[in-house]
This record gives sequence, C-alpha cells and structure tokens, in this order.
Amino acid sequence: MQTAESINQLYREAWSRFATGVTVITTFEPNRSVHGMTASSVTSVSLDPPLVLVVIGEERQSHGLIEATGRFGVSILDVGQAHIAKHFAIPPESRTSLESKHITTLSQSPVIQGAIASMDCSVIAGHKAGDHTVFIGEVEAIMIGDGVPLVWLERQFGGFLSQNLP
Repeated sequence: MQTAESINQLYREAWSRFATGVTVITTFEPNRSVHGMTASSVTSVSLDPPLVLVVIGEERQSHGLIEATGRFGVSILDVGQAHIAKHFAIPPESRTSLESKHITTLSQSPVIQGAIASMDCSVIAGHKAGDHTVFIGEVEAIMIGDGVPLVWLERQFGGFLSQNLP
C-alpha cells in the first residue's frame, strides 16, 4: 500500500508529464500596482457566457487580491515570454521589478503585453477545493495576438510546433 507521502510525490510526478500552456494571472494590489502569478491550472468553462476557470492556492497573495478585487486578467504566453513566466513564478517578496513595457491594461485588469491571448475577467464564483480555490470568471474583454504558445512539461518551458499527424 502506498503512503500518503508517496502518493503526493507520485501525484506531482504524474502531473509533470501533462503538457500545459503557460499563463500569467494578474490583478491589482490596493495601491494599483500589478500583481501576478504564473499558472497552468487554467481552462475554458463555457462559451455562452464566456467563462474561464483558474485554480489558486489559498496561501498565494494572488488569492486574497482576487477575492478583494473580484477581477483578474489571464495572459496566455508566447514561447518568447518564458522570462516573464519565470518572473511571476518567484514569490513576490523575492522578485526584482518587471519592466513596465511588459504590462498593459485590458479593460479593467492588467495583462501581459505581447501575449498570444489575454482576457479580462470578473469573478462570478469561488469554490474551495482542498488547499486551493477554483475561481470562475466571466470574460468581459479579449485581446488576441500572434505567436507560438509557451508550454510547460516535465518542469521545463518549451514551445509547441504544430504538425499534421496521420
């Protein structure tokens, strides 16, 4: 029988083999400075109305800020934006400042400039799930860019090249 510790380790290892797109979830701090976190637990929920789901650990500063503001931005990163993903993966207290040229505003939320897609969302629900909250946001504005998606697989960033499969 597997122990809880071995299950946790295997669980992390299993999910590291699931290739995901890389996003940055952003919101405003009370002083209106931009706060963000790198996330792969993001997905489309509904087309009508357009809903997106983000999963955020309760210990993350982003969690409290999204609860307080009721808004968040989602930016789907381009392969050339791995440095931005790495920046927002570091705890906020350990980060250097990010150049303002990498941030823009879409409607009411900050988003990453040059992302292949960005969305401004209003929180319509939050559901506690273990040590995380599943926030569901209604998309109120969308910006589409060009590029190749940044991908996270086996704890590494990479790109995705489309090919026709038989």
